[in-house]
Amino acid sequence: MANEPVRQREQTAGRDLSYPAPPEPLPVPVYDNHTHLEISDGEHPLSLAEQLDRAVGVGVHGVIQVGGDRETSRWSAEAAASEPRMLAAVAIHPNEAPDYEQAGTLDDALAEINELAGRPRVVAIGETGLDFFRTGPEGLAAQYRSFEAHIEIAKQNGLALQIHDRNAHAEVIATLLRVGAPERTVFHCFSGDAEMAAICAEHGWYLSFAGNVTFKNAGTLRAALAAAPRELLLVETDAPFLTPTPFRGRPNAPYLLPHTLRAMANHLETDVAMLAAQISTTTERVYGRWDAEPVVPAPTAPTVSLGGLQ
Repeated sequence: MANEPVRQREQTAGRDLSYPAPPEPLPVPVYDNHTHLEISDGEHPLSLAEQLDRAVGVGVHGVIQVGGDRETSRWSAEAAASEPRMLAAVAIHPNEAPDYEQAGTLDDALAEINELAGRPRVVAIGETGLDFFRTGPEGLAAQYRSFEAHIEIAKQNGLALQIHDRNAHAEVIATLLRVGAPERTVFHCFSGDAEMAAICAEHGWYLSFAGNVTFKNAGTLRAALAAAPRELLLVETDAPFLTPTPFRGRPNAPYLLPHTLRAMANHLETDVAMLAAQISTTTERVYGRWDAEPVVPAPTAPTVSLGGLQ
């Protein structure tokens, strides 16, 4: 079927592969600002329609579907073009950039991302950035080159930028300041501390929190959440990864986002409905409305080899 998941998450031995029951619906709808529905997970994987139907059923009325290489970015753009509950972000993930560079195809990949950026319902460039955890020194030049090219693509196309930042906080910030950040810059799965949250606030950069903000050992993240201006907060799942407490390790999905939002509201000592309304407004300010561009009939599903990104 067109637009069904085309990647499969690698399964860890002993992991609970069952999907949790749906949470209580949110009193005010929100949007999942970063998810990977091209990647299936679980003992009984959910179809794209099941994912989105479950999400809407608990008050998650739309998602930003995020690509990480040429194939999944193409899939994201094509899926969003035919699905009213989905918008797309396209990019070469920083951990993929060295492989493209080594193969001599990074320029071709960046050119395709630039072409996809002009497609209907593509609203962001991402995820892009720097990752010093999975890539060694030999791949950093390619990461920097790719990151800077994505920043330029976002600016040229007037799109938001979604940043992947792992063990590279200072270097990501320095790059944004050196080349000039797009007007709407989002730190996907924000992983910094309160000091970094203050730097983001100073420059008007958005902080998107995922399920790991609910983890027991995430005190630094919660301090950053408390330090960030409310008008710069976003929420995401990064599904199928980072499933929130109390379901950590099980398959994640947009319908589980209410657990993260409620945990954020509890930590901020604010009303869930008020926080949801504010985040929903902010999400539309960053990406636009989900009904701003019409959808078209679904294309034939593209063929993509199995694999996965984190």
